[in-house]
Amino acid sequence: MQILTITENNMEIGYVGLGGMGHAMASNLISKGHTLRVWNRSPGKAADLVAKGATLVEHPGQAVAGDGVVFTMVADDAALEQVVGGPDGIAAKLGPGGIHVSMSTVSPETTQRIAALHAERGAAFVAAPVFGRPTAAAAAMLFILVAGEAGARDKIMPLLETMGQRVFPLGDDPVAASIVKLSGNFMIMGVIEAMAEAATLCEKYGVERSAMMDVMTQSIFATPLYVNYGKLIAQHDYASPGFKLSLGFKDANLVMAAARKAHVPMPLASMMHDRFLSALAKDRGELDWTAAALNVSEDAGLRS
Repeated sequence: MQILTITENNMEIGYVGLGGMGHAMASNLISKGHTLRVWNRSPGKAADLVAKGATLVEHPGQAVAGDGVVFTMVADDAALEQVVGGPDGIAAKLGPGGIHVSMSTVSPETTQRIAALHAERGAAFVAAPVFGRPTAAAAAMLFILVAGEAGARDKIMPLLETMGQRVFPLGDDPVAASIVKLSGNFMIMGVIEAMAEAATLCEKYGVERSAMMDVMTQSIFATPLYVNYGKLIAQHDYASPGFKLSLGFKDANLVMAAARKAHVPMPLASMMHDRFLSALAKDRGELDWTAAALNVSEDAGLRS
């Protein structure tokens, strides 16, 4: 399989999926001089990118140059398979030497399936999921995982570096990036629960949640994750989601499915699945996923 060499400063790139994360990353690629062909289920989200020179296409496959590079950043497994498959999908248009870079958080099974589909056509599939919220994406400060055939990884590395502060290579099997991303999201779920329980305990003893969180995030937990999430949990500020609770529930399901397949007991994942499920039952799916902390407060009799 021949793979194109990325040597030009200006490339024509496809970008499929322009939610909060994808839109920011596509904008960064344009700012570095690349020409984009973009597709999104809601075309209006591409308006400002078109004003910057991007071309809006009608179908995902039209974002693809036959032997070029196309990025996808969509919500879940079903959305990824939808934009890849079918006569107007990416797989039908991406020819030998082309590279599909999936930046979505999806299951290992979906990753394997799509990688095999592209391989049948002589194209490469690279999994490149990210850690970071939309603000980090806009600032090109994401942490990006990358796994796939070595030649394809090398070719797209300059593009990934445009979108993030650090890229972590994880080998030739795209599944490696998918499972590390799910593991990281699981760890964030645990952080949310721990901070929520600690803040609630302090509140029950008359200590302000924000005061407790200031102590922790300015001493032994002085890291961006604790600082940023801790502030939201301390103030019960969930109305402007960087990552929706409904997507957290999706990822909890993916973690549990991967754990069952590998016979790995993960009781904390099971508990967080139920936290998110309870929150969804209370119509909190559109809130930030840190809103799982509301359930902790309610269990302690602090909110109704």
